Amino acid sequence: MNKPLSAIAALLIAGAVHAQAPASAPAAAPGAPIVVAGTVADEASKAALLGRLRAVYGLDRVVDQMSVGTVSTPANWNDYVGRLIGPNLKLISRGQLKVDGNNVSLRGDVASEAQRQQIAGDIAASLNPTYTVNNGLRVAASEQGVLDAALANRIIEFESGKAALTPSGMAILDQMSEALKKLNGIKVEVIGHTDNAGSRAGNLSLSQARAEAVKTYVVERGINADSIAVSGEGPDRPVADNRTIEGRARNRRIEFKVVQ
Repeated sequence: MNKPLSAIAALLIAGAVHAQAPASAPAAAPGAPIVVAGTVADEASKAALLGRLRAVYGLDRVVDQMSVGTVSTPANWNDYVGRLIGPNLKLISRGQLKVDGNNVSLRGDVASEAQRQQIAGDIAASLNPTYTVNNGLRVAASEQGVLDAALANRIIEFESGKAALTPSGMAILDQMSEALKKLNGIKVEVIGHTDNAGSRAGNLSLSQARAEAVKTYVVERGINADSIAVSGEGPDRPVADNRTIEGRARNRRIEFKVVQ
């Protein structure tokens, strides 16, 4: 029997990567795109999934990047995936729901431990025992708000196709360095992202190199190197539609996340 293939490569459940929503507000900023990408078996499956997403998030927010192709999935897979998409997902900011066969991975920030347990419990209850759930939800730290406010949805720019910072990118990192100093050594992960132009391997390498360049820059401005972790996720976590120039520009970004 062939190994089940991913019928949804990745479903982003909140598009405002750099925005920190107040605890009293919806986790995903109004109007932030909900990007769904991957391959499904047929048009009916695609329509059902999009319908479920639009029922939860609204018609205009869902960005469809799915394709129809040959995939193998567990029995009743479409039904189980539909059960995963519920109102509780709107409590998550900077989130990603990924379903690969019967493996489910959930990432993102929530406002409280109670919310984290509630969402994880609801997901587990909606699946049968053959599914494995990796709960990567975390309670948002107040320190994250310091970083989000300093970055203020701006893009740290690099020279085209390179890991060399532009003057405007350096200016933003000067401000980020001051924000990092306020965290008193709390560990922060610098994550590089790209659009989907070119090969995935090349984009992963570029995103890693850019994250390393950011770390080098802030360390030179007095930040403890041991407090900065780096990673590159290439094109795997878009926050906008890669089919547009504006969307690709938004997807080429550096993300700062407090590590708990």
